[in-house]
Amino acid sequence: MGKIPVFDAHCDTISRCLHTGEGLASNGGMVSLEKTEPVFDRYCQLFALFAAGDGAEGKYQPLLDCFKAQMAANADHIVRCRTAGDVEAAHRSGKAAAFLSVEGAELLGCDPARLDGAAAEGVVAVNLTWNHANALSGSHKDHPERGLTPLGRQFAARMEDLHILIDVSHLSEPGFWDVAEQARKPFIASHSNAKSVWDHTRNLTDEQITAIINIQGIVGMNFFTDFVGGSLDLDAVRAHLDHILELGGERVLALGGDWDGCDTIRDLPAIDALPRLYDHLLCHGYSETLVRDIFYNNLMRVVTTR
Repeated sequence: MGKIPVFDAHCDTISRCLHTGEGLASNGGMVSLEKTEPVFDRYCQLFALFAAGDGAEGKYQPLLDCFKAQMAANADHIVRCRTAGDVEAAHRSGKAAAFLSVEGAELLGCDPARLDGAAAEGVVAVNLTWNHANALSGSHKDHPERGLTPLGRQFAARMEDLHILIDVSHLSEPGFWDVAEQARKPFIASHSNAKSVWDHTRNLTDEQITAIINIQGIVGMNFFTDFVGGSLDLDAVRAHLDHILELGGERVLALGGDWDGCDTIRDLPAIDALPRLYDHLLCHGYSETLVRDIFYNNLMRVVTTR
C-alpha cells in the first residue's frame, strides 16, 4: 500500500531528546523524521513536555526550549502548529505538523495563571496529573480516591476558556467524573485503552468511554504492553478498538502510542511500524474510511473545534 496519514496524540520524544542530546531528525528512539517521512503522507504529532517526580516544574522551560530548538533545526521538514489551518499549510508544503502538550500540570506549578502563557506558547492539551497526585487531583495510581480539588476545577475551567484540551489520561476515576460533570467542551484521553478488555488502572471503564463518546472527545490507543495486555500483538490492540466501537466510538477513536515513554508491543516497536496496524485493521473488516478516521481525522476534528 502507499503512504498513510497519521495524527498521534502522545509521544515523549522531546523529553528523550533533552535527556540524550539526540535530535528529532534521526535518533535511537521510537519517533524521528527519519522514521516518519518514508511511510506517512500526512503526519501530525502531539509532542508532550514531560518530567517525572520532584522538580518537574523546573523542567518546563528546558523542555519547551528543546521543543523549539528541534522545530527550528528541522524547519524544512516539520512545522510547529497552533491551529488546524497551520496543519493544512504544513501539509500543503509537504511538511509534518507538530502540536505541543503538557503531561502533568505540575510542570505548570498547578497554577491556573500559568495557563495563559502555555496557551500563548501553543499548548493545545494538558494532562491534569501524571502518575502522582498533585494539587489538582488524585491520579490513577496515587490517591486514586481523590477527585478534583477546588483548584483542580478552576484549572480545568480555565483550560476550556483558553481552548486547551483537558487530557484525562493518568487521572483518578473520581477526577475523571469531576471533569465530565463540569466540561463544556470535548475532552480527551490521549493515551488510554479499554479496561473491559485489559484490567489496568490506566485504562478506561465502559462508563468513562461512553462519557467521552457522548461529549465527542478522543480515546487514543496506547501501545504500552502493560495497558494492551492479552496476546501483546495487533490482535490485542484490535480487541480494544473493537470494544470501543461496540460502545459507539467510531468518532472518538484515535492513536496515542506513548512512543518513547514505554515498552510498546512487539508488533509496534516504533512509529514507522504503524502501517502494520493499518493493514491489519483493513484485513479484519475495518473500512478504509474508519481506519483513516482512527489514524488521523478524529483527532484533527477535536483539535480543530477545541
